[in-house]
Amino acid sequence: MLKIVLFQPEIAGNVGAIIRNCAVFGADLHIIEPCGFPFDMNRIKKSALDYLKFVKIIRHQSFQIFYETYFEKKNARLILATTKASKNLFDFQFNENDFIIFGNESSGAPQEVHEVSDFRVKIFMEAFRSINIATSTGIFLAKARNDINI
Repeated sequence: MLKIVLFQPEIAGNVGAIIRNCAVFGADLHIIEPCGFPFDMNRIKKSALDYLKFVKIIRHQSFQIFYETYFEKKNARLILATTKASKNLFDFQFNENDFIIFGNESSGAPQEVHEVSDFRVKIFMEAFRSINIATSTGIFLAKARNDINI
């Protein structure tokens, strides 16, 4: 099962769009709180539409709790999607135990996430800073799904 992780997302509409990506590609969604908006399913439903019922959403009170639950003494990898990476997404091979984590919209992932990530991977972009997080999750999920042949 593919797994997307959002680190303290700030925009409910992006979370909704990412839920749609998760539904289409068969991924669970982990949300590390606090969010930058009141976590209210009515806000999220506006962009998630009827895809919400197809996605398992797991909320975590902190990054530490999330990390201790899934990575200490377990066979999982934490893959950080970041513009600060040197490894290109299309030169990376995903496996079924990967959690793909995205930082928040305004500041990305904090240093603590960079430090514990097994790999840091980026989408190659010409001369631009970044693309929308929902678009990025779709690109990562398509590549990961292809790699693990689901």
